[in-house]
Amino acid sequence: MVRDRTVFAVVPARGGSKGIPRKNLRPVAGRSLIAHAAAFVAALPWLDAALISTDDPEMAAEAERHGLAAPFLRPDHLSGDAAEAVGVWRHAWLNCEAREGLAMDLGLYLEPTSPMRTPEDAERCIAAIVEKGFETAATVSPTPSSYSFEKSLRIEDDGGLVFVAPLEARVNRRQLVARTWHRNGLCYAATRAAVVERGEIIGERCAAVPVERRVVNVDEAFDLRIGELLMAGEAEAR
Repeated sequence: MVRDRTVFAVVPARGGSKGIPRKNLRPVAGRSLIAHAAAFVAALPWLDAALISTDDPEMAAEAERHGLAAPFLRPDHLSGDAAEAVGVWRHAWLNCEAREGLAMDLGLYLEPTSPMRTPEDAERCIAAIVEKGFETAATVSPTPSSYSFEKSLRIEDDGGLVFVAPLEARVNRRQLVARTWHRNGLCYAATRAAVVERGEIIGERCAAVPVERRVVNVDEAFDLRIGELLMAGEAEAR
């Protein structure tokens, strides 16, 4: 599929999550979020290399148990709450190249908190770059109309409720709300120039890769339950 391009994947999984302690080790549908990510990587035979980027020895061991390499522990400056994803990706990219002795043309960024990805999601992201000339790509899901900009509200300091959108942009009927999208964390793809040289994940030339099916992005404890239900439904449908 990728022909003459080298491609690597990184699974970012820091140990210090706040909303759900040790989140990336929590099970969904019988295996940890890290194990789901490792299984997904194994389902992409066209990858040249893959690894986990973590600051946590237990998470590194969990990755290795499921066949995902953990060649380093992430440095402290890329492990705190303020660490930016692009810095994590760039650090992993350069470490992967040094380890493999091979420059990686393209990279995938696969957050373990979005365990419902499919190989097609990654393939569509890569295709957007290889075939359509984009520099970066991201999977996105449709945003419910009730969360749209046109309907969003803000609470002011005095407790008053006001619209965020200016008067001319507000709509009352759902059918008139412009369709918007949000990142779902299933897959990001990028060229080496975008991440390593320019420090971009979503740059000026970013392809949207729409995902219409329901997926979960685990942020709160309730999301784990949602993931269980959605993945159980998928299993029944198969």
